Amino acid sequence: MSTAGGSNPEYVIARVRARRSALFGEEDYRKLVRMSPAEIARFMEDSEYETEINALGSRFSGVDLIEYALNQNLAKQFNDILDWSGGRLYGLIARYLRKFDAWNVKTIIRGLYSDTPREEVEADLIRAGEFSDRLISRLLDATEIEEVVEQLSGTVFGEGLAKAYDDFETVGVLVPLENAVDRAFYEQLLEGLVVSEETEQYHEFLQAEIDFRNARNALRIARSGTDLDPVDYFIEGGALFRAGEIASLATSPDELVSKIRDSRYGDRLSSALSDLEEADSLIGFERALDAALLEYADTLGYVFPLSVTPIVSYILAKEREVDNIRAIARGREAGLDPDAIEEELVTI
Repeated sequence: MSTAGGSNPEYVIARVRARRSALFGEEDYRKLVRMSPAEIARFMEDSEYETEINALGSRFSGVDLIEYALNQNLAKQFNDILDWSGGRLYGLIARYLRKFDAWNVKTIIRGLYSDTPREEVEADLIRAGEFSDRLISRLLDATEIEEVVEQLSGTVFGEGLAKAYDDFETVGVLVPLENAVDRAFYEQLLEGLVVSEETEQYHEFLQAEIDFRNARNALRIARSGTDLDPVDYFIEGGALFRAGEIASLATSPDELVSKIRDSRYGDRLSSALSDLEEADSLIGFERALDAALLEYADTLGYVFPLSVTPIVSYILAKEREVDNIRAIARGREAGLDPDAIEEELVTI
């Protein structure tokens, strides 16, 4: 019996580890930050992105070509994993990949909030979840956030967004809506998950992801300048924080880092905690949290090699690669200094 519920983890994990070895490394990023967008696209053509760059090259160029190729490749990679998987393993992965439905909802809402052109919003979408192209098109066609909320009424995000919309109208910031999306995603992940020897490490990873999401949300609320109470936006299911303490920790990043260091995460995080301590901005802190979660997932994946965790670790690592390449391309297009761009990347 395998550790993923009688399905085929050995085969899937072997395929995933091969994909993981092909991800860009720090040396690749050092090269990319000194290239123009056109040069970055040519570099990608000699990598795992060859198919997408060639297929899209006649329609797009520069940063547009890079972004569409990144998102198409990301979706393909994750759909491949689903195609390889079976049984309970398939179910665990499919539910986790709904995070991209959550990502797309938040991206569309942010686009409407900031009056971002439709084509720019669409370029940031990742079609690796369960939403149909038809639903995504309807969401992109919306001209008001309220229309998005109405379109999602029959989905897992619908009820929470409908309740959060009144709070959004009152405070005028996106925190209530984004939190409602996150809550719905994590609730469906944990619902019905039987924690046993087969899923213990996966559950431990989900707890860490929720803990780090709560830390991120609390810090954002504390620095938003609103009267929102972080306790009202606490996501249940983590292992580290209690709802009642999150507000005080959000106003003291040093205490927040100490809490993480003294927890079960501290034994499995090294450089990531140092980066958290040295972060001098909210963006820097969030970037360090991303790196810490990736390091934690990697550690669990190596300690428990036949659980679903190595697959989740790859999903996170692939996301970070896409985010890093996108940040480099946009930074180079904007004329940013290569060293400044490199400091913004999330690597471990």
